[in-house]
Amino acid sequence: MNAPVHFDPLSDAHAISLDQFDPSDPKLYQDDIYAPYFERLRREDPVHWRENGMYGSFWSITKYKDIMQVETNPQVFSSDYRLGGIIITDREMQYRRPSFISMDPPEHDEQRKVVSPIVAPMNLQKMAGTIRERTGRVLDGLPRGETFDFVPRVAIELTTQMLATLFDFPFEDRHKLTYWSDTVTADVNAGGEVDSEAKRFEILGQALEYFTRLWHERANSEPRPDLISMLAHGEATRDLYKKPQEFLGNLGLLIVGGNDTTRNSMSGGIWALNKHPDEYRKLRENPTLVTSLVPEIIRWQTPILHMRRNAVADFEVGGKQIRAGDKVIMWYISGNRDEEGIERANEFIIDRARPRQHLSFGFGIHRCVGNRLAELQLTILWEEILKRFPMIELMDEPERLYSNQIHGITSLPVRIPA
Repeated sequence: MNAPVHFDPLSDAHAISLDQFDPSDPKLYQDDIYAPYFERLRREDPVHWRENGMYGSFWSITKYKDIMQVETNPQVFSSDYRLGGIIITDREMQYRRPSFISMDPPEHDEQRKVVSPIVAPMNLQKMAGTIRERTGRVLDGLPRGETFDFVPRVAIELTTQMLATLFDFPFEDRHKLTYWSDTVTADVNAGGEVDSEAKRFEILGQALEYFTRLWHERANSEPRPDLISMLAHGEATRDLYKKPQEFLGNLGLLIVGGNDTTRNSMSGGIWALNKHPDEYRKLRENPTLVTSLVPEIIRWQTPILHMRRNAVADFEVGGKQIRAGDKVIMWYISGNRDEEGIERANEFIIDRARPRQHLSFGFGIHRCVGNRLAELQLTILWEEILKRFPMIELMDEPERLYSNQIHGITSLPVRIPA
């Protein structure tokens, strides 16, 4: 029997040649060993070409300023699903699901405008009371003095309830939303239920059937302030149900957008504060720091690891010539650790002077439409935690998702002192 191989990510990241670097390998994120690889890329080859990696050939953009350059040039760097879309995986055309995030202007702008009112400041104020009441109820139901898993008990439950509210989805079926969200983002190589694009397509067919029924109910009723009603009555989207793949694409985008960023930042915040006890102490002594804590958690966790763009013209980034047709990957997880873009970027600091200076929500025309809702949910969660518990203690290391897209935590054993 062979002796186990002890993998040392730091020495490995410095031992192998740069042309062997493949930031698309999901194991880097599942095993939480990505940092030294990106550190070396930012230092030695910040705009890095990988030939024939696990997910094809692509450019890795790893520095803050270079990511911003790509984000702010949508006329050169397209998100169009027909050119490849926004994730590193190259799907066959029949399995691509267009949505407004995988479109360029003007279609992108027209569809985004339809759903953006749901996260307008006035609407967020109306939702705050409901979010706070539900958060309190979930926290009050947690056990004291025993280990439990924070992910299903708190993070998944709260985000699923919020999704049900946004869609005015039947509350008793709300966990279907989490299941469909996980289906949308699952890596077919992860060894789970979604082991092929055909399987993903099959499962999401159930979502399409369910939402089409809701769509017709809302279309035949007076307009209401939920996402389905907004889409059903919106000028640019009222015929969306006639284009099943595009309808499904937009539903998937809204479900994942309302789920993954918030859910993994909830768990990531518990993990980060336990790993930085001085910051946790600072927060307990001054709960008003929740305001700057929340964007710092979102930066530190970086729930969306990357976004893809597809070059439609030759363009120079960071001294490298990108050619029309090239796949370009912006690694937000790396840009958020770039010391040249963010001061003391490799430190978790809950009272930063400029905490919102991060890339976790993207930038430019595709900046996350629900960013303020995510911040509101996290703010209320931490305000309510600090009212109730002296501490939520990390009892073991988290289990992480096999993915190069979602920086996910699948299990987080914690304990609230009795």
